[in-house]
Amino acid sequence: MTDMRDEAMTAKAWPFEEARKLVKRFEKRPPAKGYALFETGYGPSGLPHIGTFGEVARTTMVRNAFEMISDIPTKLICFSDDMDGLRKVPTNVPNGEMLAQDLNLPLTRVRDPFGTHDSFGAHNNARLMAFLDSYGFEYEFASSTDYYLSGKFDEMLLRALDRFDKILDIMLPTLGEERRATYSPFLPVSPKTGHVLQVPTLERNVEKGTIVYQEPDGEKVEIPVTGGHVKMQWKPDWAMRWAALGVDYEMSGKDLIDSVTQASKICRALGEPVPETLTYELFLDKEGQKISKSKGNGLSMEDWLTYASPESLSMFMYQKPKTAKRLHFDVIPKAEDEYHQHLRAYPEQEAKAKLGNPAFHIHGADDVPGSDMEISFSMLLNLASAASAEDKDVLWGFIRKYAPDATADSHPGLDAAAGHAVRYFQDFVKPAKVYRAPTEQERAALADLRDRLAAWDGAVEAEALQSEVFAVGKAHGFEPLRAWFSAIYEVLLGASQGPRFGGFVALYGLTETVALIDSALAGDFVAG
Repeated sequence: MTDMRDEAMTAKAWPFEEARKLVKRFEKRPPAKGYALFETGYGPSGLPHIGTFGEVARTTMVRNAFEMISDIPTKLICFSDDMDGLRKVPTNVPNGEMLAQDLNLPLTRVRDPFGTHDSFGAHNNARLMAFLDSYGFEYEFASSTDYYLSGKFDEMLLRALDRFDKILDIMLPTLGEERRATYSPFLPVSPKTGHVLQVPTLERNVEKGTIVYQEPDGEKVEIPVTGGHVKMQWKPDWAMRWAALGVDYEMSGKDLIDSVTQASKICRALGEPVPETLTYELFLDKEGQKISKSKGNGLSMEDWLTYASPESLSMFMYQKPKTAKRLHFDVIPKAEDEYHQHLRAYPEQEAKAKLGNPAFHIHGADDVPGSDMEISFSMLLNLASAASAEDKDVLWGFIRKYAPDATADSHPGLDAAAGHAVRYFQDFVKPAKVYRAPTEQERAALADLRDRLAAWDGAVEAEALQSEVFAVGKAHGFEPLRAWFSAIYEVLLGASQGPRFGGFVALYGLTETVALIDSALAGDFVAG
């Protein structure tokens, strides 16, 4: 581990690059609170989405990297902005009319449209925590409502009141003329309606710790800024939280660059150091649009885990956080296979290479498991497609021929992947299958391949069979040769691409592949 730690000081993997920013931060003086504080933020105005998981996963990767190169203890807070007022009704939840009646209430006072929790905020918080807990993240959940009401923010709220003008000097130049005229960093929580009000601060009394504002009905009201009587505007709130808790590290999406800039200025105005930050690129849906909690236009965490392992999701999150990525169902098979490729490579790698292996950052140095995927996920998908599998037992019939010693108990990862592959095939591959009839050249080549496989007396091994498939393509004059493989996929599997066909034959079986070609040549798939 000493060698690994030495290598980690210069490792190029992005979590170590981020961790070294914190090492430098504490070179002159360790954190007075006794630990380095990592934070992730969550706005529970909509159902938790996969981007939220990504932020926690990536922050955990940086935290683990820091713990490897530093002896300073760490803590991760997952902070929910659940005291925000509900400004619009999400489109992907039930009972929208009820939510419309609760607009402008703090999310922890908005009724739960699902009827399972005390509030909409509590419902969404519970869903987030349930997933993070099931994945095994080590974190401390923090509720904005709890922190405001309990007084944890009181000292910094009073300081913000004292430095009210400094905060305005930072915020007003960033606002339009109309908003500038009424802007206040403090949002009163109306004692009459419970609404979080967007109203000007008419008076402020630093000694008393109060502000005066006007209710919508015209009455002027004086309230303290402490004890949950006010909620700060978003950017001042973020800065106040950094300052009050001593946050040392937080990452955020590209859409929050301006928020980070202004919050950093306000945090300094409050007299506290700014956290180290990372700006990551946004996740996009299949149309290239930003994923939105309220629109529900991206994958949910549940969606991903219906079709692949949680580790494959972490694999997707690890890769190039500063590059925008499409987050849609079609990225799932590749992520699953790449994850297992890295697992297989890990045991034989030198320390330097291990530190750059995503498996290290997903699991930690001492907990990287072996891969039990005797067959790739993409190959399982093609088996499911060729066999029109309705359940994973069908796939196990092929798996046992290829790996006789494999069982569901001895290969739980493979067993889970077989189930995932069947579901993915049924939901995405099967509806998109488009078969075509072969050309005369392709028909002759497929017939030749069929006869060679029927007469095969060599070892049923992927490489030998792949060589035979190549030989058929060359014999029939395909140029480029990939046109031959495209024909195989399109005519036999109804797909634009597929596996190494020799490996597929070895798994699916010679007799079964011959029957598959016969059906295709007979026009059964096109007619169907």
